[in-house]
Amino acid sequence: MPKWVSLTKEAFLISARAVNAQFRVSAADRWLIALPLHHVGGFSIIARAHLSGSSYVQYSGKWHPQQFVALCRNEEVTLVSLVPTQVHDLVIQQLSCPEKLRAVIIGGGAISTCLVKSAQALGWPVFQSYGMTEAASQIATQSLELPGEYGLEILPHWQLSTDPTGHLVLSGPALANGYLKRSSEGEWSWSEIGNTLKTRDLVRLSQQGSRRLLHFVGRESGVIKILGELIYLGPLQEKLDQILLEQGSSSCPVILALPDARREMKLVLIYDSGDPEPWLSVYNRSVNSLCQITETRRVPVIPRTELGKVDSLALQGELSR
Repeated sequence: MPKWVSLTKEAFLISARAVNAQFRVSAADRWLIALPLHHVGGFSIIARAHLSGSSYVQYSGKWHPQQFVALCRNEEVTLVSLVPTQVHDLVIQQLSCPEKLRAVIIGGGAISTCLVKSAQALGWPVFQSYGMTEAASQIATQSLELPGEYGLEILPHWQLSTDPTGHLVLSGPALANGYLKRSSEGEWSWSEIGNTLKTRDLVRLSQQGSRRLLHFVGRESGVIKILGELIYLGPLQEKLDQILLEQGSSSCPVILALPDARREMKLVLIYDSGDPEPWLSVYNRSVNSLCQITETRRVPVIPRTELGKVDSLALQGELSR
């Protein structure tokens, strides 16, 4: 059912000030908006440009890696936000980074270490971030000084903690007011967030000198049990992604957990192109028996959102046909 997140203008401006400070954005910079403006990832760039006096250009039309690189070069773009799927396309096509681009901020989902390294080898200055719509964009972002493996630096306007189960609890002045939800009967209702938001994300918090750091562990929905053992889907998907990159495959299959009468859950490979056998055999040899993929299913197209995330509901509907 449709759900809108209520954010104030001030929330966007608070977030923009923090990101501008993190990346030392000035009037000399030029942004490229390559994400939809009706998502915080795209709209927040306008707020950053407004406060810093920097200019921006918007990418229009269907995503095309070569056109993106040409636009960056022709417009002398210095800053851009991308999602992991877009970075994957740049790496697979072996496209080098334009000279003027000094930071590529990655949001919209976790990016694998192997994809980061592959992008960096092509010259792309990739900086990881963690955020959500309810936060008007970023919560924690890779520092210019610290490599990503140290963790993501928590932006100064956020107060973070974890509950006993490791779930992130968030509070701060850029937090959304609440949700406007529509029922199956078509009626709208208001749900207030309050001063704190308990998320479904599992994180670890640490300190490096004066820097507060966040380490993303996984999402609640990405933790399953097979024969009584906890299995984290994120690292398994990352391992598969690494194998695909090493083999130069442009395919983006998904590891999905489905119910199984004997094992509680089973791991299924969902793909929409190519022959999965070369990747699957390498993957299954590299993991223990509980993490092996026992079934493959081909779909016409893996449904994704505008930000490149797998549309889980649409995929489940596709599999049930």
